[in-house]
Amino acid sequence: MYPEDLKYTVEHEWVRSPGEHEGAVRIGITDYAQDALGDIVYVSLPEIGDTVEAGSTCGELESTKSVSDVYAPLTGEVVARNEALDATPELVNNDPYGGGWLFEIVPVTPADVDALLAPDAYVATLDG
Repeated sequence: MYPEDLKYTVEHEWVRSPGEHEGAVRIGITDYAQDALGDIVYVSLPEIGDTVEAGSTCGELESTKSVSDVYAPLTGEVVARNEALDATPELVNNDPYGGGWLFEIVPVTPADVDALLAPDAYVATLDG
């Protein structure tokens, strides 16, 4: 349920290194987060070229239950966003670790990825 090749945040984002773009990491939300949100109906993501700060809000996921912020797990420049989510936001629910990815950034400090949570440490943060 929580792939071993990813790093995680307490805000329920995952980071896959490397991403598809040179020097980038890919970011999405965890299965736990998509399940808690329910059916996602709209996704707002940062634009290519935006600079995001670690821990800051950089997007929103709107579901039939609520609106939830997306937090940047690392500081860096956005180099890709998942344009498929504009038309099919439910990809986040159906495939959170694959086709439901959110965006990619080139981190200012690539080593910061190593400071994120390993899968077992992330699971330990979950409620029950």
